[in-house]
Amino acid sequence: WHWLTRLKSNRLVNPDGEGNIPLSQAKIPPEGRVVHLKGYGFIKVFRTVSENGDGQYWATDDLQMDEASREDLESQGWRIEVYHRGIKQCCGIERAQVRKAVAQKNHFLYALRAFLRLEIHKLRTGNSWYEAKVSIIREAIRAYLGNPTYSLTPTA
Repeated sequence: WHWLTRLKSNRLVNPDGEGNIPLSQAKIPPEGRVVHLKGYGFIKVFRTVSENGDGQYWATDDLQMDEASREDLESQGWRIEVYHRGIKQCCGIERAQVRKAVAQKNHFLYALRAFLRLEIHKLRTGNSWYEAKVSIIREAIRAYLGNPTYSLTPTA
């Protein structure tokens, strides 16, 4: 079992055995560098630079990891983040205001089912989750306006 995570640039590392310095001051080659992380032990650190020039530091406890493996794991992690964003924004998984375990479980499973239905719809039609959600709401409003079951009286 190994881990890969991002580190803040102010974390203290000891790259050469001469004392702790902030990670941003350590020289990290493209293939990564083994350093001692204060309070943890030896880790391997990689520095990546995005298109807009922002640098990120990635750390792993697998001292034999190479840059290609790190990039592969990073892309897998990104897909997981996209999934979490989608299930939160499109299905409201975190919006359950219930206390009982059964109600929480039901809400979680229904949100997961709704997300799977959106994903299947996306794969079949090519529409995004957001387009699918809007089209469902639009069709429901259109059906209601065609045959309203409740009359809303103005209050003002």
